[in-house]
Amino acid sequence: MDAEQVVKKILSDAQREAEKINNQAGERELAEQAGFDEQLAEYKKQTELLVTQTKKEKKEHLLAAARMEIAKEFLAEKGRILDEVFDRARRQLQNWSDDDYRQLMAKLMLDRVETGNEEVIVDKDERRIDEQFISQINQQLSSSNKGNLKLSDERSDIGAGFILRRGKIKNNASIGVLLAGVRKELEAEFARELFVSRESS
Repeated sequence: MDAEQVVKKILSDAQREAEKINNQAGERELAEQAGFDEQLAEYKKQTELLVTQTKKEKKEHLLAAARMEIAKEFLAEKGRILDEVFDRARRQLQNWSDDDYRQLMAKLMLDRVETGNEEVIVDKDERRIDEQFISQINQQLSSSNKGNLKLSDERSDIGAGFILRRGKIKNNASIGVLLAGVRKELEAEFARELFVSRESS
């Protein structure tokens, strides 16, 4: 499974969970509206002074407040789901077989090398990205005269993945950073969905 497939699976899992929560939020909104309608009917019985416009404004105010509260709960629940999905994805990636992990890292590294003179910084406990792995990557880069990567003596607490460093320039391809980028895109999409939903209601 390559990086694109991993991202697609993460997006698919998150989308299914999001649709489930979206349906639940819709049901709650309908239930809240029914309750407010009943309350407004009781107000009408208690006083004849409430005119139609007043009732309408009161109902709109109550429904607007209810929608806002549901929206907050909706986003909080989506955040919880994303936490679970991405935590699971991070663990799965870290626990991949050595061959699958190296294949993914090779693809990521080949995609991100700029000059070929970068140092490769890995996690303090990394054992699968070693001198032999870097040598194989350099062989693949040799045709474009970029095969001069070096495994740095410096180690960093990044979990899985790596950092390419050239002088003061760093290209962080750690799994945590990659997943954070995907999550940011998903959260932006959820926010757009919520905005459209509120505009159309």
